Formats: sequence, C-alpha cells, structure tokens
Amino acid sequence: MCGFAGFFARVQGDFNCSEVLTAMGNAIRHRGPDDAGIWQHPHLHLGFSHRRLSILDLSAAGHQPMLSATGRYTIIFNGEIYNHLSLRQEVETQGARLWAGHSDTETLLACMDRYGFAATIAKLKGMFAIAVWDEQEQQLLFARDRLGEKPLYLGWCGDYLLFGSELKALRAHPAFDSRIDRHALAQYMRYSYVPTPRSIYAAIEKLPPGYIASVSLNRPGSIDKTQYWSLPAAVAAEPQQETSVEGLHQKLREAVQSQMISDVPLGAFLSGGVDSSLIVGLMQSMSSQPVKTFTIGFDVQEFNEAGYAADVARHLGTEHHEMMVSGADSLAVVPRLSQMYDEPFADSSQIPTYLVSALARQHVTVTLSGDGGDELFAGYSRYPHVDAKWQQQQKLPAALRHSLAALGQTLLPQQLNLLSSRLGLQGAGNNTLMKVSKGLAGLAAENFADYYQLFLTHLTQQQSQQLVLAAEGVVNSANTGDSAENPITQMMYLDTAGYMTDDILVKVDRASMAASLESRVPMLDVDVIEYAFRMPLSQKYQQGTGKICLRQILDQYVPRSLIERPKKGFGVPLARWLRHELRDWADTLLDAKMLQQQGYLNVAMVSRMWREHLDGTADWHFQLWNILMFQDWLASQDTTYS
Repeated sequence: MCGFAGFFARVQGDFNCSEVLTAMGNAIRHRGPDDAGIWQHPHLHLGFSHRRLSILDLSAAGHQPMLSATGRYTIIFNGEIYNHLSLRQEVETQGARLWAGHSDTETLLACMDRYGFAATIAKLKGMFAIAVWDEQEQQLLFARDRLGEKPLYLGWCGDYLLFGSELKALRAHPAFDSRIDRHALAQYMRYSYVPTPRSIYAAIEKLPPGYIASVSLNRPGSIDKTQYWSLPAAVAAEPQQETSVEGLHQKLREAVQSQMISDVPLGAFLSGGVDSSLIVGLMQSMSSQPVKTFTIGFDVQEFNEAGYAADVARHLGTEHHEMMVSGADSLAVVPRLSQMYDEPFADSSQIPTYLVSALARQHVTVTLSGDGGDELFAGYSRYPHVDAKWQQQQKLPAALRHSLAALGQTLLPQQLNLLSSRLGLQGAGNNTLMKVSKGLAGLAAENFADYYQLFLTHLTQQQSQQLVLAAEGVVNSANTGDSAENPITQMMYLDTAGYMTDDILVKVDRASMAASLESRVPMLDVDVIEYAFRMPLSQKYQQGTGKICLRQILDQYVPRSLIERPKKGFGVPLARWLRHELRDWADTLLDAKMLQQQGYLNVAMVSRMWREHLDGTADWHFQLWNILMFQDWLASQDTTYS
C-alpha cells in the first residue's frame, strides 16, 4: 500500500522538477511513511514520485519508482496484487529469470516485459492504481482495479498532465488548476460524495474502475480510455455453470487466504455483524495463531455494537482489541476530516472508520474487512422497502404520475409542508418536506434506476440546483445499471458500481491511509464478485431478508444466536451534535456573509435549513453535514495535511 504522484509537461517549466516531485510525494506521506523515491526522464518533462508503506519485501528491492529488466517500463504502483506469486511462476516457466526481490511490483514489471501493459492488467487479481512510462511506445499508461479500491486522479492543467493517488499531491504542483466544478459540487450535495468520473476540480477527473488510460506524445492534451472489465459483461461472459453456497464458500476461502499474505503484522476489523464475522471466521480457520481483531464501542448505547463483536471474538478465539470511544473522541476527529478526505466527502461514518483504523495501526499494518457483503448479497434493509414502493407506483397511470410530479416541482416549501400536514406526516424533528419532495419527484421516474437514485440522495436534482449556484443542467450519477434486471438485482448492481466505489471504498481508503494502515477487502476479489452475481437471487435474498448464503456459510463458524439482531450501523449522533457540541463550529462555517462572498451556495436556502434544524422543526443533519464538509474543505485548501 502506497501513494504516488507525477506529471508530464509539453513545455519546460520554470521550477525545479525534483523539488516539485518531492513536494507532491510529501503531501501524501501518510500513505507511505516507510520510503520515498522520485524519478525523472532524462530527456522529457516527465517525473514520478512515490511514497511506500512496506507490506511485501521490506528490503530496498521493493523501492519505487522501479525500472523493468528490459528498461522499457518504469512504474509507480499503489495496492496489492494477490496472485503475484502465481504470475511469477507463470513468467518463470517461460524462461529462466533472476529476481532482485520478492515484491509484487517486480512481478508486475516482469509480466509487462513478457505480455505488455494491457494484457498484464487483465491478469491481475488485487487492488491497484498504476502509472507506467512505456519508453518504447513513448506513452504514459494508467490502470485502476475493477471496483476502484485504490484511487487515481488525473487531468490536464494547461500544458501539464498531473496525476496521483490523492488531490493534495496534485495541488502541490505549481501548475495545478483549482477551479471548482459546480456540477460536481451539486452532485456531491445530493450523494455526499463526488461521483466518478468527476472530481471537485473542473480540470481533474477520477479514472473509472476497470479502466486503462493512455497519454501519447503523439497526441498531447488528450487522455484515451479503454474499459478492460465491467461487472455486467464479466457475468454475462461466464459459462452458465451451476452455483451453490458451498461453491461461494470455497471462493471466499481462496480470497481470504490470498489476502492474508503479508510480511508485516495482519488483523481484521470486527463489528460482530454477518460480513466481518464471516471474514474473521475464515481467517481464524486458516491461522495457527489467534487473529488480531479490532472494534470500537461508543458511550452512546444507540450506536454501540462492541459487545456483539466481543462475543464473536470469544467464540472464535481471536486476540481481540476494543476501544470505547466518547463523544469527545469522535468530535476531536472532525477538524481533520477535510484534509483526510481530500475532496468534499460527507458520510459521517468516516469518523468511527478512522478511529478503528487508528486503533488497529497500534498493533498491525494490514487489516481485512467485511465490506462488500451488503452490495453483493442484497444486505441493505432499504431493498425490500424500495422494491415495494416501486411496485405500488407502477400501478398508477403514467399520466397521473407525471401530473403529480409536475405539481410537486411548482409547490413552494410552505405548500409542501401544508400538504404533508394534511396527510398526517408532519412531526417535529421529522424531515417530511424532503420525504414528500422526493416522493413526488419519484413519480416522474421512467425506469427503476432513476427511481432508486432518489433513495440514495439527500436532495432531489432540482433542490441541488437550487442549493449550488450556477449548476444548472447537472445530471444524475452515471451509474444506470441494467434495466432488464429485477429491482433487487439492479439495486445490487447500482450500489456495487456507485455507492461502493465512491462512498464505502473512499471512506475506508482515506481513513486507513490517514493512519498508515492497509485495508483489504476479500469480498471484492474478482472471482467472488463474478460468482456472486451469477448466483440466483433466491440464494441471496428471500422474503425481505438478504445475505441468505452468507448466513448459511457463517453457521459453520459462529452460532446464529450471536449474529441475529437488529443492525445499528457504524454511525454517530450527528443531528444532536449539530444542535449542541458542533454548533459553534457550524455557525462559523455557515456565516451568511462568508457564504455570499464565496458565491457557491444559496445563502437563503442554507440559512433556512440551519434555522429549522436548530429549532427542531426539521431534521436537516444529512444535508447540513454535506454543506459543512464542503465549507470546511474549502477553508482548508491553503493548509497542509498533518
């Protein structure tokens, strides 16, 4: 696990290249505190910077940037290739080779020398973001793993192509273009994150998961992209072999075993839920020593699941580490979030995710997590609810649905409040205005994908355009799913391609990397993903209950009585904090004069939300957290990460 950055220029800059490369690397030192390296092309305005967190091959033989044996490829790489040992054996069978070390980076370069860049990427199983200079073809090449576990930003800022693991590395370059993309900002206000491929900056984009990109000296100024993997295509291309719960069990065992390879101490996050308990159960069954497990508990019982995790840990015999967190501990993280997450990001579970990562880093350098179970196996409680509402809506005549939706767009907030009151929906602290607005907007949805977007967002598209000034014409997230699938399966596709990539994986990557901890996700092994989506829905979801197959596998490791309970979620009491502990901080960031001067947000709309939240007539904490995380991020742009 590492971080990298670099640039390519069409013209000679008036700055010291090595100093700039060093500054870009230092900006992401937290991603790799163990080693640093830079490389400059002898004839071109091209340079790489790398920060290393040593996981495999702790010696100098794993140092990056690294040159291939033939001299054709120079690489900087962030991630882990779990099948690199089998790839080494494959290369060795095709000719004798002397290895300098045993890092997966060296394996990557050997494969590229043998097969080429694109063919090598297609062979990889792992999490990765890669940048390579191909001296023979005079091309810069980039690749990102299939679901985007590792981040990769790139874009042209005038005559300079800038790229790296985090935006703060790009900002360290003197040519960086800091103009904010207002369409991206409006999407962020809807989703709590900036959906791929946009970034918060107009000049910079995220390379989508499953893509390769190239920049050729023959075509300066452009970035050519090719998709090497997509979930629907991969599932459709597989032979229609029979699937089974035991077949999934074997795939999960293989994924966990491959991800337990490490030259440094390794452990796992354990919440006591189905997903993390299954991963830990598999790990412990393959380990001769107690697995190190980590959880945090909260002094607010509503959010505390530490006791459940401790029960599972005792049953499995792990070396369990638990830390009880007070409100003050959580609040102390808030000032760090804008720098930690690098662009506006407002999933409030980012706070406990960082705290458990910091706890784990005191004992290990690598952790495994259970992320992915909800998306791959229909685990979200919203699935049956959304499915039922969609089925009900389809019974209404299309003309009536569109008429009601059009009426909803013309109603003022006061009229919507009156309507909700007439319907008996109004109540203190209950944001019925938003529910009614989204419900009316959903009536206009032509397909299920558009309808589901409303359940993933905190504002309608119209409201996000009202909130963000000069953001007209912004569209929904690009992830549309497959309209031929039934609603439950389509929600899994949409969440895997969108919410998983841009929320869950971003949250875990930035939180763990801020603690210099590597986090691995066995359920996102490509073989597990493809097998899961080939399984009949009935093996995953029955009568409103998801994860059927995971529960059946978990029964072999943990008694059902330790697992079956209402899910609390990994949250914090944000609504209350904004009214009390965080009120002064929020008041400063929501100052009307400052908002007016900045010119990004609708001052009257923000002030109304804040006033109604404080007096308890509405609960706007999701929307306000989005606004506050943007405001705090905006204020932090001239500061450095610490």
